[in-house]
Amino acid sequence: METSSKSPGTMYGFLASTTQQFMTRSVKTVDRQVTMRELAELFETHDFNAFPVLEDGKMLGIVSKFDFLRGFTFASNRTAPHYNDLMSKTVAQVMTEAVVEVDPTSPLTRVLELMVGLKARSFPVLNHHRRLVGIISREDVMRALTETTQDVE
Repeated sequence: METSSKSPGTMYGFLASTTQQFMTRSVKTVDRQVTMRELAELFETHDFNAFPVLEDGKMLGIVSKFDFLRGFTFASNRTAPHYNDLMSKTVAQVMTEAVVEVDPTSPLTRVLELMVGLKARSFPVLNHHRRLVGIISREDVMRALTETTQDVE
């Protein structure tokens, strides 16, 4: 029995998919002046792992829960800082500036390679004008895998 190489349930749909087809377009962002206290509330409210940091529409970096926690580290040979002082730090002081980003036309196969290779949860999606147009997350890629490989009767 001969089967078509493009039969339902194959990976061909996923292989042809791009970031813009599955990215999350409505992105919650923060600016560099947001405090750690405000950031903690945002993480609680939105249940996101990270927020892009924007200023005048330009992406400056990303601030993740890991960055938040890193803001509480200090040298053990120094006096422990006061909690309120740490919570008054700004996003600018803890964010990651070197961010891996993807283009809306990037194949999802490339996004998947980057996620696995870098153990990343998500990437900002920037257009050719370097403007944030979305986020592509692990959940988005998993949804794409499910939707593009469904058996169609």
